[in-house]
Amino acid sequence: MEWQHSGPTRPQNFRVQKSTRKVLASVFWDQDSILLIDYLPKGQTINAEYHSSLLVQLKDILKEKHRGKFTKVFLFLQYNIPAHRALSTQKKLTYLRFQYLDYPPYSPDLTRSHYHLFSGLKKQLKGHNFSSDAEVIAAAETWLEGQYSDFFSGLQKLEQRV
Repeated sequence: MEWQHSGPTRPQNFRVQKSTRKVLASVFWDQDSILLIDYLPKGQTINAEYHSSLLVQLKDILKEKHRGKFTKVFLFLQYNIPAHRALSTQKKLTYLRFQYLDYPPYSPDLTRSHYHLFSGLKKQLKGHNFSSDAEVIAAAETWLEGQYSDFFSGLQKLEQRV
């Protein structure tokens, strides 16, 4: 059954355009630059095992970057999602000698990823139509890698807070 209009034309049924899939990126950065960007493969979810493998990659990158001046412990701040808070992830952080910082409930100066890094990236990508995931990834990496070191300087407040 359908509502009938008094006019000669029927109302148009608009087709909903299927949106493009999302690309999930895990971005690790310090006060100088982007350290690691990982894109989650399609059909996979981030779990503790997957996240722990990223932490191992991150530790290797940090060793290479800080060769000769490698510190005993790295301060590490991440969101409170289940994969990050899992016991196996916490053990991996301890094993890799990352000092885990509890994520503050509200602290704009420490939520740099959410309010600073990704909001700038969203503004850059807004209005662009990408035909593939590879185009989105290339545009995101170009923008992220093009940021100057002072863009990342807000993380220096972490060490003062501990």
